Amino acid sequence: MLSCKGDEDEIHACSFSFISGLRGRGSDRQLALRSRIVLAAAAGQANQQIATALQVPEVTVGKWRRCFASQGLDGLQDAARSGRPPKHSQEILQKVQSRVRQQPEHYSRWSVRTLATDLGLPSSTVHQMLVVSGLQPHRIRTFPFSPDPDFEAKLLDIVGLYLNLPEHALVLCVDEKTGIQALDRTQPLLPLSAKKPRSWTNEYVRHGTQTLLAALEIASGEVVAHIKQRRTSVNFLRFMNDAVGAFPKRELHVVLDNLNIHKNEAAKRWLRRHPH
Repeated sequence: MLSCKGDEDEIHACSFSFISGLRGRGSDRQLALRSRIVLAAAAGQANQQIATALQVPEVTVGKWRRCFASQGLDGLQDAARSGRPPKHSQEILQKVQSRVRQQPEHYSRWSVRTLATDLGLPSSTVHQMLVVSGLQPHRIRTFPFSPDPDFEAKLLDIVGLYLNLPEHALVLCVDEKTGIQALDRTQPLLPLSAKKPRSWTNEYVRHGTQTLLAALEIASGEVVAHIKQRRTSVNFLRFMNDAVGAFPKRELHVVLDNLNIHKNEAAKRWLRRHPH
């Protein structure tokens, strides 16, 4: 019988470190048992003693002692299994992958059924091939396209602010929300009762719409906000004066969209007066 050689403390440390690194997986119990076998062997116990103490067959003890002696901690893991041979050929997989990447003639996108009909394959087979490939023809994600020739340079500037902000500087993200309905209930909110949600009437009075202008300081989450009747250049610049005043003696970097009031002549003059 091969024995476990090496310093006992080292074996203890390595084995338990290995098991703790795999904690939470389904194989923890098996790995713990195998490690206890190895530790008992390192303590000088015979196979029969170990088998009796751990309530496992003696051949199991011998197997894991040999695996550890020849492979170390790697020997305590389960060997890879071949598994069931693939049900469908690689040719069918490539056929599905190739066709699903092509635009269908009579549909906006492929479904499992339309693709199966087109290829003359069972729907279950097509579904399996798509799952194996990780291809999802039923899902579509939109993305914005910018015609701005300086888009890349602007993108790098903004990303750089988030990743490597200059010392003693702040980033303000500014945006507007227009058309907010200003509603008021016709009756006051009813008192809170046990085990019941607070309630109010579903009738309301309209007070027109309002515009919210807000600046978010991304590091602290502090928000500076104005409520205005309209979104105008004058209101925007008044808001910016208050936003700058909320963070005195700080270098500010303001992230804005391309709205016209953000880049008109009045905004450019304001920026020249507030270079930092």
